[in-house]
Amino acid sequence: MTAISSTAGGPTARFRGMLADRDGQLRIVLVLIVATIVYGAFYNDLRQGALRPLFEALPMPSVNVLIVMFYYAILALGLNIVVGFAGLLDLGYVAFYVFGAYTTAFLASPLHGISIPWWFVVIAAVGVAALAGVLLGAPTLRLRGDYLAIVTLGFGEIMPVLARNLDNIDLSAFGGPKDFNLTGGNIGVNPIDAPVLPIPGPWGDELVFSNRNPVAALYLILALMLLVFAICVRLRDSRLGRAWMAIREDETAAASMGIDTVSTKLLAFGLGASFSGFTGAFFGAYSTAIFPESFNFAVSISILIMIILGGMGSLRGVVLGAFVIRYVNDALLPYLGGFVDEPVRAVGAALPEIPILKDRIEAFTLTSYNYLLYGVILAVMMIKRPEGLLPVAARKAELHGEGVATEATFGTSGEVAQAATDFEAAEGHLATPESRPDGTDGTDGTDRGDRA
Repeated sequence: MTAISSTAGGPTARFRGMLADRDGQLRIVLVLIVATIVYGAFYNDLRQGALRPLFEALPMPSVNVLIVMFYYAILALGLNIVVGFAGLLDLGYVAFYVFGAYTTAFLASPLHGISIPWWFVVIAAVGVAALAGVLLGAPTLRLRGDYLAIVTLGFGEIMPVLARNLDNIDLSAFGGPKDFNLTGGNIGVNPIDAPVLPIPGPWGDELVFSNRNPVAALYLILALMLLVFAICVRLRDSRLGRAWMAIREDETAAASMGIDTVSTKLLAFGLGASFSGFTGAFFGAYSTAIFPESFNFAVSISILIMIILGGMGSLRGVVLGAFVIRYVNDALLPYLGGFVDEPVRAVGAALPEIPILKDRIEAFTLTSYNYLLYGVILAVMMIKRPEGLLPVAARKAELHGEGVATEATFGTSGEVAQAATDFEAAEGHLATPESRPDGTDGTDGTDRGDRA
């Protein structure tokens, strides 16, 4: 258990620490915004101009790769609420991604003859995904540990199967068609309407945010990621965020202090699912097509890897983890494959006829071994830096056996007590009110005048 540090320096020191941290975050955000805008605006000029040798010599990410990095960062931030803040192992997070993407397909494609602007569709996608998270969580969140993980894993496996098979539904018993196509089946849904703004310019009469105009899509997903990041910061610092962390540290202790653990975990599930649906809505509109194979179990695992790599519970950490994993997968491995693939295939062609092995080597591509590389990275991280690349102070102290945390960090018991007090105060009552040392009662120091 992490002890609470002394109050040397008092509230003023803690306030200065928070300001310094926020100033640091602000500088990082500003650098990210400026770098993304400049890189996106001048990418083609840089690639074809004076920096062409640099782009050819180094694995520089394309604009489309940056877009993937940003929307996976949103997915990682959403799952971090569930895994990092509340301590719930969700192995089926991709299911809510499916809900967001297919809601967009239903409401903004020729599949059902509906064409609602994306700016309204995304609201519906978030709501549907959040509702799915609540409906899944309501009967299952009384489970803990491995049991909860197994249930979420099953849910994540069911959704892509349904997407593949709900293309020939017999609704004749209800007065409908015999072969109603709900999801498009294996061929998916294509096309899907992209986000559009009626802004004329060099791009035409309308500004389209899709893979046909990747720079505009890059700026949109950057804005969306910053919005989600800001929401996550507010959630982390709120009463609800402290309650999540109290449950994560010790659910039994949190319940004994007055926190409604089931409803609090349900909120984590619903909010995490809403961010996944949000990203699914962007993915469907940006790619203008979706297919069931895009939503397999590997997506959930890769997002979980991002959180572990960056640092569970650390917002900057999970964003960094998402950037690293997607950069390695979409830019670095294809680049290295250009040097490795052909020599390995040549070795395979020279080998004698060995069943299976020869065929695999002759068809070798480095990118197909991405999850092997992720496994190696995770193994090294667990040994050398188990807290992640950018951990929160409390987790780093816990894993390294440090006895004193920073002043900005609650110890385990302090975190639980603070969260419970905040929740009780927010509800307008205290379970067992006791007089404060200054003669007042209540968390704000106000004399209620309701004691006997």
